Amino acid sequence: MAPRSRPLVLDDVSKAIIEQLQTDGRRSYSEIGKAVGLSEAAVRQRVQKLTDAGVMQVVAVTDPMQLGFYRQAMIGIRVSGDTTAVAEEIGAIPAVDYVVLTAGSFDILAEVVCENDDDLIDLLNKRIRGIDGVQSTETFVYLRLHKQFYNWGTR
Repeated sequence: MAPRSRPLVLDDVSKAIIEQLQTDGRRSYSEIGKAVGLSEAAVRQRVQKLTDAGVMQVVAVTDPMQLGFYRQAMIGIRVSGDTTAVAEEIGAIPAVDYVVLTAGSFDILAEVVCENDDDLIDLLNKRIRGIDGVQSTETFVYLRLHKQFYNWGTR
């Protein structure tokens, strides 16, 4: 993910388009246009502008277990040195789907999706703990996903 620049100023129509897609990412541009008062082409252009600007992504959210990934975990990572460089290396690992720089007990939090516990052990020992600057890790294994929503809206 690129460094943050000044946020794009969104008008009420762009916000309404985002909220429509947060509710149902498969909603057609025609349906969205009717809901927000624009033509299908105008909605398509706005969605393209919003995705190009990095304001949003339209993706399929899956249940990892249904796809054969039976182990998910959040890994807290303590770093000595440049946290951004370590975060870049961690983010390049295919099993890592989420990386944030944090304040508090950990410098970085990384969410991982693995096929099984052996893959998680390999990921920790051979990939993450081998990165220069990683001092320690603490792994929080997911037992069950209780809630996952992406429809928090706009301001």
